[in-house]
Amino acid sequence: MAKAKYTAIGGQALIEGILMRSPEKTALAVRTPDKSIDITYLESKSLRDKYKILRLPVIRGVIAFAESMIQGYKAMMMSAEKSGYTDIEDEEEKKQKTEEEKAKDKENMSKLVGAVGVVGAVLGVVLAVVLFMFLPRLAVKGIELLFSTEITSKVARSCIEQFIKLVVLVTYMWAVSLMPDIKRVFMYHGAEHKTIFCYEHGLPLTVENVRRERRFHPRCGTSFLILMILVSVIVSTLVQIIFPGVYSVMWLWVVAKILMVPFICGLGFELLRVCGKYDNLFTKIVSAPGLWLQRITTKEPADEMIEIAIASLRAVEPENPDVDRSIDKEAQSGDE
Repeated sequence: MAKAKYTAIGGQALIEGILMRSPEKTALAVRTPDKSIDITYLESKSLRDKYKILRLPVIRGVIAFAESMIQGYKAMMMSAEKSGYTDIEDEEEKKQKTEEEKAKDKENMSKLVGAVGVVGAVLGVVLAVVLFMFLPRLAVKGIELLFSTEITSKVARSCIEQFIKLVVLVTYMWAVSLMPDIKRVFMYHGAEHKTIFCYEHGLPLTVENVRRERRFHPRCGTSFLILMILVSVIVSTLVQIIFPGVYSVMWLWVVAKILMVPFICGLGFELLRVCGKYDNLFTKIVSAPGLWLQRITTKEPADEMIEIAIASLRAVEPENPDVDRSIDKEAQSGDE
């Protein structure tokens, strides 16, 4: 009988590929234009390995989130290049160019993709502040004006703001899922989850076995976004109770919410770890919204996508896969 186990292995869907991380290794698997699978190992050292204080609960979540974002961005750029996604020239033009010209074009394209990524990141931050900071606060103000009343309940105000955030998030996810390229990324996302489930269930990593698994995983980044919104209700309410005058000044409240983000991020990370390790009524309730949203952010993958997911997981699989690699391994090693 197969031995089930929980692991710290997690991943990220990319352009025609998957980034997979384990406590020991980080690898990128991409389908190249010639249909082969390219495996690239990435630097897996974390600041948490160097400084013990960064392994403390909540703090480790902030560091993990930041490092994941940085590494994920680099991996996305690498997958775009390796998969040929950035190659927009036709075959005839490429044949007429020298190797030096091809190398120069490749360098220029990489710079262009990088520049577009930076601009996109900046615009994304600005858009996030507007949609997730200003808009919820304006919504509360609008409701007060519409009904000619003042919402004095701190819990009610927090719930309304977080509900607006949730609506914006779900609407955005649904809208981008309609784009063909994004849909393929979401299919790779589904392949990643199914493969991790197959590994956790102790089954051989074959396309047939992986295909039968569920695509909704409690440790997914999508669940993390939902958890951050739920945690925000509690943290925002507490801040309003401790500092009652902050909410009445819109710009000050927006600044306060920005400052809350690292703490909320850290708490959400801890909840995600608990949901990934335990299976009980509490974790099922906490995980439910995130698992529901994964119906949008994950799609059923094609077999060739499952092959990529299997290759990426095998690349980072611990040397002794029969050992229970619990998600608390990190914390245990930090106490040694």
